[in-house]
Amino acid sequence: MNQRQIQNPETQVPKTPQMNDRDFLNDMLATEKYMTSSYNVFLHEASHQQLYQDMLNIFTETQNCQRELYHLMFKKGWYKLEAADQQKLQQSYQQFQGYTSQFPYQNTVQ
Repeated sequence: MNQRQIQNPETQVPKTPQMNDRDFLNDMLATEKYMTSSYNVFLHEASHQQLYQDMLNIFTETQNCQRELYHLMFKKGWYKLEAADQQKLQQSYQQFQGYTSQFPYQNTVQ
C-alpha cells in the first residue's frame, strides 16, 4: 500500500455483476453530491426569503447525509485519501499569505 494513502482496512464485498453494498453507497454518495451542488445553485439565485430558508434546510440535511455517507465509506475502507505533502502545503500557505497584502483591510488580518 502507498505510504502516502490514508485508508482503513477494506471491507470485502462480493465481486459479482449485481450491485453490492459498496456500489450502493458509492451511488448514494454521488447522488448526494449532485443534489447538494444543485441546491447550492438554487440558493445563490433564490429571491423569495421563505423559499430560500426552506431550501437551505433541505440543502443542510442533504449535505449532512453526504458527509455521513462519506464517513461510512471511509470507515469501511472504500474511500481513501492521500496525505498532503508538507512542503507543498507550506508553499501554498506562503503564496496565499502574500495575497493578504492586497486586501484593503490588511492591517486587521493576522
